Amino acid sequence: MTGINMRQAVYRVAATTLLGLACVAGVASAQSAVSPDDQFAQLRDAARKNDVTRAWSLAAQLGGYEIPSYIEYYRIKPQMFDSSGLARLDAPVDQIRSFLERYRGDAIADRLRNDWLLVLGKQRDWTNFDAEYPQFALKDDPQVECYALLSAAQKGQKVADAARRVLVVPKSYGEGCVDLIGYLAQGGQFSRADVAFQARQALEQNFTTLAGRIAATTNGGERVDGDTLATVVKMARNDPSQAAAYLQASGASLPREEQGAGWGVVAQFAAKKLMPEAAQWYRRQLELGGDRWLSDETQEWRVRAALRAGDWKLVRQSVEAMRMGLRDDPAWIYWYGRALKAEKRDAEAREQFASIAQQYNFYGQLALEELGQRITLPPRTTVSDAEVEQMRGRKGFARAAKFYAMDMRFEGNREWNWELRGMTDRQLLAAAEYARRIQLLDRTVNSADRTRDEHDFTLRFIMPYRDIMRRATDQLGLDMAWTYGLIRQESRFIMNARSHVGASGLMQVMPATARYVARRIGLSDFHPRQMDDPTVNIQLGTNYLNMVLNDLDGSWTMASAAYNAGPGRPKNWRSSLNRTVEGAIFAETIPFTETRGYVKNVLSNATYYAAIISGQPQSLRARLGQVAPSQAVATNLP
Repeated sequence: MTGINMRQAVYRVAATTLLGLACVAGVASAQSAVSPDDQFAQLRDAARKNDVTRAWSLAAQLGGYEIPSYIEYYRIKPQMFDSSGLARLDAPVDQIRSFLERYRGDAIADRLRNDWLLVLGKQRDWTNFDAEYPQFALKDDPQVECYALLSAAQKGQKVADAARRVLVVPKSYGEGCVDLIGYLAQGGQFSRADVAFQARQALEQNFTTLAGRIAATTNGGERVDGDTLATVVKMARNDPSQAAAYLQASGASLPREEQGAGWGVVAQFAAKKLMPEAAQWYRRQLELGGDRWLSDETQEWRVRAALRAGDWKLVRQSVEAMRMGLRDDPAWIYWYGRALKAEKRDAEAREQFASIAQQYNFYGQLALEELGQRITLPPRTTVSDAEVEQMRGRKGFARAAKFYAMDMRFEGNREWNWELRGMTDRQLLAAAEYARRIQLLDRTVNSADRTRDEHDFTLRFIMPYRDIMRRATDQLGLDMAWTYGLIRQESRFIMNARSHVGASGLMQVMPATARYVARRIGLSDFHPRQMDDPTVNIQLGTNYLNMVLNDLDGSWTMASAAYNAGPGRPKNWRSSLNRTVEGAIFAETIPFTETRGYVKNVLSNATYYAAIISGQPQSLRARLGQVAPSQAVATNLP
C-alpha cells in the first residue's frame, strides 16, 4: 500500500471514532505512513548534509533494512565531515575499519575508503594513508591524488611534474590540492610562477575564493593574487577587448612567457565569444611562447579559434604546442590530421586518421571517412540465455535495481558500474542484455558501450517504442535515426527522467515547451504530467524537434544545438561566421561545453542508428552538412 493510500485509510477510520482518539490515531498513522524506503531517502539526505544527530536517529529506525551496508555508511559518513564538507580530525576510526573489513570488495566500501583517505590526508597520518591508498580501487578523486603526492613529497620525493598533471581542474581541488600547492611552493618544487598559474586557472573558471587561497600559499600571496595577469583574466572574462588593451599597455613589464600567457587568456575568452580577433591574439601568444602557463581550456580554444578562422597552419601549430596528455585526445588527433592534409602532408595525415578510425565515436567516424570509408556496424556478438542469467546473481546489480526503483540513480549507477569493472566483452554484453530484460535501458546502453573487441550495436543503440516512434516520425517526415540519436543523448531512454531545469521524459521536453506544442498541434486538455506517457512524450517531442528543424533551414547540426541550448543561440553563433563552414567545425566551436558535446553525440548516434535502420553504410559528414553565415533572426519558438 502506498503512503497516500495508508493515510486515506487512516482518515476513514478516524472519522468513525471520537475526536480525541482520532487525534491520537492520526499522529500514530502519520508516523507509520513513512515507509522504510522513505526513511532511507531521509537518511541519505541527512548524511549528505553531514547531520550526525538526524542520521543516527534515522539509522536506528531502519534495523533489518535490506541494504544494511548503506545504512551504516550513512551513519558513519557524517562523523567524518563537518556541515561545510571539510574533513574532521576526530573521525570514528574503529567504526571505519570494521566497515571496510565487513564490506570488503563492495562499491560502498570503496566509497568509504575514499572518504577515509580525505580524513587521513587532512590529519597528515601518512602511515595509515599510505596503507589504505593502494586499496582504493577507483582512484577518481583528484583531492585524494593530491594527498598521495603530498605524502610522497613529505618523504623527500620530487613530485612537481606529477602534480602539474593532476592539477588541471580547479573545481575539484578541495583542501588536499591547495595544501599540495602550498607545500610544493614552500619546498621549492613549485616556483612562484607555478602558484600564480594555479591561481589564474581558478580565476579563469571564476573560482575567485579558491584563487585567493592558492595565492595565499606563498609569502607574497597578495602580489600573486593581484598581479598583471590576474587582472587580465578578470577583465577578459567580461570584455576581451578591454583586457587586450590593458595587456598591450602594461604587458611590457612582464617576462616574455608571461606576456604570451596573457594573450592566451585574452584569446580564450574572445574565442568563446566567437570574436574574430581571437585567432589574431592566439597567433601573438604563439610568437611570445608561454604555453606551459596556459590552461587546458585555453589550449583547446586555440584550436577552435583557428578552425573558425579557417587557418589550418594555426590549427597545426596549436595542436603541436599542446601538452602531451591533452594532445592525445581524439578530437585533436583528428583536427591535426586535417591540418596536415590541408598542407598536402597526406601520408602523415592518414597516419593520424588511422590511429583513431577504429573508435566508435564522433572523431573516429570522421577519421574513417577521411580514409575513404563509410560508417558501418561491427559484427554482432550474441550471448546465451545462460550468460545473461548469470548476471541476475550479482549482488551489485540487485542493489542497483533496488536503488533505481527508489529513483536513486546516483547510488544505482555506482553499484551497477562497480559490477562492470573487469568484465570481458561477453560479460558486458550479457549485463547489457540483462538490463534490457529488466527494463533498465540506460544501463543497457551504458554496459554495451564499454565493449572493446566484441560488440552488439542493437544493445548499444537500442530502439524502444519503435512503433510509436515510427508513426510519429513518418507523420512529420522526420528522420527516425536522428530522433533516436537525440533521445539516446537526452535521457538514455529513462522514461521518468527529470532534468535539473524541469525537462521530462524520453525527449526531455520542458513543461512550457510541451504546452506550447500541444496548443500548436491541437492537443486538447493537455497536462504536463502526461509527459510520462511515452506516446505523448514522443508526439510532443518530435513535433517540437520538427519545428526547430524547419526554423533552422533543415540543418541537423543547428537543430541539435537548438534542442539543447534554445533556438535563438545557434542563430547568433551562425551570424558571427564570416564564411560557410563544415558542420563539424560549427559543432567544434560551439561556445557552450554541454551543447558542443551534445551535438557531436547526437549526430554520431544518429549515424549508427541510420546504419541499423537502413542496413546501409552511412556518412557522418553528410549529416553534419555545412553552416552558412546569416543575420541573427529572432525565433518564436520557446
